[in-house]
Amino acid sequence: MIRPTPARRIAAVLAATALVLSACGDEGGDDDDDSPGAEDSPTTTEPKGDGTLTFGTLLPATGDLAFLGPPEFAGVTLAVEDINAAGGVLGQDVVQVKGDSGDGTPDIAGSQVDKLLNANSDVIVGAASSGVSITVIDKITGAGAVQFSPANTAAGFDTDEIDPNRLYFRTAPSDYLQGEVLANEVIEDGFDNVAIMGRQDFYGEGLAERTRDVLEEKGATVSEFILYNKDATTFTAEVNQLAAAEPDAIVLVTFAEITTLIPQLIAKGLGPQDVQLYFVDGNLSNYPDEDFNLDGVKGTAPTSATPDPEFEARLKATPPMGPDDALLYGPESYDAVIISALAAIAAGDDSGEAVGANIVDVTREGTKCTTFEECKTLLEDGEDIDYDGKSGQADMTDTGSLAAGTYGIYEYSGGDNAYEEIDKVSGVVPPSE
Repeated sequence: MIRPTPARRIAAVLAATALVLSACGDEGGDDDDDSPGAEDSPTTTEPKGDGTLTFGTLLPATGDLAFLGPPEFAGVTLAVEDINAAGGVLGQDVVQVKGDSGDGTPDIAGSQVDKLLNANSDVIVGAASSGVSITVIDKITGAGAVQFSPANTAAGFDTDEIDPNRLYFRTAPSDYLQGEVLANEVIEDGFDNVAIMGRQDFYGEGLAERTRDVLEEKGATVSEFILYNKDATTFTAEVNQLAAAEPDAIVLVTFAEITTLIPQLIAKGLGPQDVQLYFVDGNLSNYPDEDFNLDGVKGTAPTSATPDPEFEARLKATPPMGPDDALLYGPESYDAVIISALAAIAAGDDSGEAVGANIVDVTREGTKCTTFEECKTLLEDGEDIDYDGKSGQADMTDTGSLAAGTYGIYEYSGGDNAYEEIDKVSGVVPPSE
């Protein structure tokens, strides 16, 4: 195996099959009626919107993913401010209505969606959790609203069965790519006896299975593969299974229950100072108040290929962000709102159906633009656009997912349970099976 050079491994590190993007279609037809006055009666569709593009936010203010809430809420708020500062959408300011997705325990997302729909939300940004999104996708898209997640990574969303209404989109890359990035990192670090422990839900199962499959394809042994009840509060049986496998590395696909799991691993001689541990985006957070030491733990999470320090400073200054909060999924939240607003302008209509019909087109195969104001001007001049945002290239497949993505490789060090980026990997999202 050839170890990559110390330089950042941006692009071409994954031997993945590129997705072929279909060209934007011309939805108009030729009018063959040459009779007098035919040109005076064009076939047009009346706008279905109410004149105001309304964003509902179904994001985690509470629950195990609440650490993702501040950057996501801040990303939406900052995007709304930038849109309205540039003249709004179709002559009107856009509006934000806030909701709390929780994390599925207890299940509050359904009632929050009702609140957001009753407030005339055309686009609902969220949920962060793939497991929560799958429980409300029918309610949202069935009502004709767009569901646009900045953080859903489950590979299972890329099917027509999940979203027959074709109103679901996301600015986070699929876990089909994250599983490959994570498995490659484990192999490149020299480990070949690996145990995997993951949540038994829509997110955890898919990411854990993809990581296992790639590890085995590359010759590693997965000596233990455990899916645990997502509502579990203790992990005695699972930790005993891990200990019996005697792995030299453990991949942990969890949410905040990692704070309960780590002390139990330490007690069994499987802690960060004993065995190489790997985290994922669901548990990659700073843990300053915990009394264990995560030094040496590594993890993966989506990141921007080309960070924008000025934007990041603005994001951190936007409530509810604080100066010490991580930026995870903040840029993706910002981009979800900007893309939706541009789609409404392209459609000339703020209804969810009209916005959804134009989201993919404004992300690819047009004139490149990187700010709402710049893209809005191009659209108003009659040009097709290709928006690239704060989270990176936004080109989408026909199923509303990113065609490519970038992941940061992170490591905890310094004894304060804070992580920092040590590497970066970009690649094409391979088609899921």
